[in-house]
Amino acid sequence: MQVCYTINELLSCVDKFKEEKKSIGLLPTMGALHQGHLSLAKRAKAENDVLICSVFVNPIQFNNKEDLEKYPRDLERDIKLLEEINCDVVFAPSAEEVYAEEPEFTYSFGSLENVLEGPQRPGHFNGVATIVHKLFNWSKADRAYFGEKDFQQVAIVKDLVRQFSIPIEIVECPIYRDEDGLATSSRNVRLSPEARAIAPKIHEILLKSASLMKTLSISQVKGYVEGEFKMRKEFTLEYFEIVDAKTLQPVTLKGDNKIVGCVAVWLDGVRLIDIQKY
Repeated sequence: MQVCYTINELLSCVDKFKEEKKSIGLLPTMGALHQGHLSLAKRAKAENDVLICSVFVNPIQFNNKEDLEKYPRDLERDIKLLEEINCDVVFAPSAEEVYAEEPEFTYSFGSLENVLEGPQRPGHFNGVATIVHKLFNWSKADRAYFGEKDFQQVAIVKDLVRQFSIPIEIVECPIYRDEDGLATSSRNVRLSPEARAIAPKIHEILLKSASLMKTLSISQVKGYVEGEFKMRKEFTLEYFEIVDAKTLQPVTLKGDNKIVGCVAVWLDGVRLIDIQKY
C-alpha cells in the first residue's frame, strides 16, 4: 500500500493505474475510520481493480470551529486499518496541500441544499462539493463510494456529478450499524459511556416510525418521532423531517414516491444524524 501526502504523488499513482487500464474505486473519508468506512472500503476493493482512500479532515465544510477542533484524528491507526484490508493507495494531504489557494468557486444545488442540514450548517455543502470535486479530478476514479447515513450529502454529490458531467459512478451503500442499532460514526467515540448506552434509541424510534407509517398519516408519524425525543431529556432534537427521497423536500401526503425520515439530534454535546426509509 502506498501513502501519498501530496497531489503530485497521487497523480503519479493514478497515471500508472490508468496506463495499466485498471478500474479505480474511490472512498473519500475524513479519517477516524470505523467499521462503516471499512465496509465501504471492502466493497470498493471488491468491485474495482484499485482502491484509493482519502483521509482528510476538510476544514471548509465545518461551520463550527469547535466541531472542527474536536473532530477525532488518528492517521497512523487509519493507515493500519486500510493496510489490513489491502487498500492500494491512501491519500492523506495537509490542508495547505489541498488549499494552496483560497477556494473561490461557489457551488449551487438549489432546493437540495436549502433543507435538513443546509439551514443548520451554512456553507457545509459548498465545502463538501469543493473537496469531492477535487478528489474526483485527482483520482480519475470510475466509482466513488458513500454511505447513505449522510443521505443529503449523497444527493448533493450526485447533483455535482450531473452538473459538471463528471464521468464517475456514485455508489450509495447501506448504513452500517453497531449490534445495538446505532449508525456508526466517527463522532460516536466522543459519547460518554452513559450517552453511548442511550444513543441506540435514535434508531429504535425511527424503526417504530416505519411501523406506524403503515397506519398513520405523515403528520402523525412526524408528531410521534418529535414527541419521543422531546420526552427524553438527554436528547435535543434539531430536526426531524419526512422528505421525498429524490428532491429532499418535505412531504405531507403519502404517494407513489419513495420517502425518507431524516433526523439530527444532540446527545452529550455530540451531533448525531440518521435516516429511516419508508
